[in-house]
Amino acid sequence: MKVAYIFATNMASTFKLATMILPQLEQGIHSVEVVGMMFFDDNIFCLRQGDPVGERLAKIAKEKNILLMVCDQCAVRRNLAEGTFEQCGLGQVKPKGMVEGVQTGCFPQLYQALANNPPDQVITL
Repeated sequence: MKVAYIFATNMASTFKLATMILPQLEQGIHSVEVVGMMFFDDNIFCLRQGDPVGERLAKIAKEKNILLMVCDQCAVRRNLAEGTFEQCGLGQVKPKGMVEGVQTGCFPQLYQALANNPPDQVITL
């Protein structure tokens, strides 16, 4: 089964991702194929360059071909992207100061990025 995770609730990336999902992915015991992760609000902070969780996640995402995407508007608000609010949702906002492989976007970009490898389930945490 293929899954995609959406990290939308408070501390989802620092608790559920960092202490459950990421260690399982690293150990090869997660039992499903993760095809994508989308980060909203303060959950995007774990993907800053130099963040231990983000660096580990970037490594495993590259190895396993996992899409890492942050909400473009959330990134602009937190000075982690280059662009304006008017560019959000258009695929024009670019990540800044994020770990390798992170993309910025909104739902249209998420759908397009997952189109060739769609999940069977989407799990919002």
